[in-house]
Amino acid sequence: MLIEAFKHFKTRRLRILWIVLGALLLVSAIPLWLYHRQVLRLSEEKLQDTERVQQSEITRSLANETLQFQRNLRQQLSSQRQVLALTGWIQDVDDPGRAPQIARLLQVFVENNQHILYVTAVNRQAKGQSAGSFTADHDPFVEAALKRAFTSSIQGFDSISEPFALGQDNRPALVVSIPLLDDGQFTGMVAAVVSLDRVEARLRDASVRDRVVYIVNAHGQIVAYPDTREMVPGRDVSSTFPLAKQIMELPQELRATQTSNFKVPAKDPRRRIEMIGTYSTIPELRWAVIAQRSLDDARMDAGVQELNAQALTFVLGVTLAALVLGYFFAVGITRPIGGLVESTRAMSRAEFHERVEVRGAAEISELAETFNKMAGNIEDYVDRLKRAAEENRELFLGSIKMLAAAIDEKDPYTRGHSGRVAKYSVVLGDILGLTAEELDRLRISALLHDVGKIGVDDRVLKKPGKLDDEEFGLMKQHTVKGANIMRPVVQLKEMIPGIELHHERLDGLGYPYGLKGDQIPMMARIISVADTLDAITTDRPYQAASGIEFAVERIKSLVVSRYDPRVVAALETAIESGRIRLAATLVEV
Repeated sequence: MLIEAFKHFKTRRLRILWIVLGALLLVSAIPLWLYHRQVLRLSEEKLQDTERVQQSEITRSLANETLQFQRNLRQQLSSQRQVLALTGWIQDVDDPGRAPQIARLLQVFVENNQHILYVTAVNRQAKGQSAGSFTADHDPFVEAALKRAFTSSIQGFDSISEPFALGQDNRPALVVSIPLLDDGQFTGMVAAVVSLDRVEARLRDASVRDRVVYIVNAHGQIVAYPDTREMVPGRDVSSTFPLAKQIMELPQELRATQTSNFKVPAKDPRRRIEMIGTYSTIPELRWAVIAQRSLDDARMDAGVQELNAQALTFVLGVTLAALVLGYFFAVGITRPIGGLVESTRAMSRAEFHERVEVRGAAEISELAETFNKMAGNIEDYVDRLKRAAEENRELFLGSIKMLAAAIDEKDPYTRGHSGRVAKYSVVLGDILGLTAEELDRLRISALLHDVGKIGVDDRVLKKPGKLDDEEFGLMKQHTVKGANIMRPVVQLKEMIPGIELHHERLDGLGYPYGLKGDQIPMMARIISVADTLDAITTDRPYQAASGIEFAVERIKSLVVSRYDPRVVAALETAIESGRIRLAATLVEV
């Protein structure tokens, strides 16, 4: 199917109007469009480069700030551990005699650090003192984090817990702990529940112009997000945020900043949003700061879409102007050519008098003048051909008539017979609705219907009495002989059925072939009726001439068996209308 369509396209001719308009588009609008696309591409690249730089700076800066924030917390906890060591309280922070002083120390620590929500110092049995704005035992997340921190402290490690949400407003928080050691021996732990409100505030400050900045850990969980109503700390986003999944696959000790393009699902499941994002890792915490932004939002913010709309409007305006100008230019070219086409079509219809209006460019005007001259020459030549053809036709018909007259002259009783049969036949054919060409062939066939009598012996042809069976057999041969005489003449090929078959009968009892019904051509049926009419209404050696009424009744009596009812009905119509009558002017055609 595609091959056929391509072939059709190749053979299809384009109009000059479309060629001119296409050329103007190629030299005007298309270069502008390409330039527009190139500018947009460069603008897009510049936009993405700028966004990469901004995201890299933001994520690296926030990664450093977050790392410093965590280091400060550890230093403060280390300071508390030093105080406990200097006072000797580090040996057993749950000593009842020192409990008030330790509790007071912890309370001061909380009051002097707004990010510390709760602090506790416990001994080897996980018992000790605490201070802060809430009780850790009432929050399962805090309690679980403190237990894991105590296990790490037993092993002699500092620890930072996984992020979790506090309270109904889902405040981001985590637990930071360090072990208490006396002469290298584990004596307990100092741990603090730390609010990440400060980190969250910095993320909100950086999340401007539809850019989102957040922190995830190595497990793909949210540590802090600008809006806790949208993303709760501790939520696993590795399946929805491609960058979070990438971070999970990175080596833990790798410090890197990487920018990439990716797509995320939109609200409409059939669409995906194109994004650009950057992460900066914090290997000490096994965290990463991520900044991501929709490219559509970035384009809008940078005015790329507005630039695109303005450029597109300009290109469309130029294209429209080019089309309008091209149309008028093309019309100026195609209108004269259209006149040539119409005149050529008129000539194809033999309307050689048509001429083309000479106008337009020099080349087109010259073409029109040449065409008009050619049309005049063709018209003169065709007129000469028509006159020659008419003369040849008259000569041909004259020859036919002379041949028919010569045939009739052989038999003194049939003088004028062929001419009368031809006239009757033409009238009947006209009533039956034959075309002009069919009537012309019918006339010639009727004139020559007895041409075969040339080959019949004169003693039979001119016998004054009725023919015997042998003589009638010889007479019947005139149909086949006539057909054989005319067959070599190509121009008379279509007239042969009337010559050869005008003595056939509908019932199959005619000659020379005994054809029946529709096997007999209409030409032969018409000539058969006309021949019989003239035979009955003229004197013959074996009968005197009868009136036309008798002839019609005689012919009607042989309808169906011998003659076609339609031809006989046409004969009655012709007689009633006066088109056939036995008088000086026998036939009016």
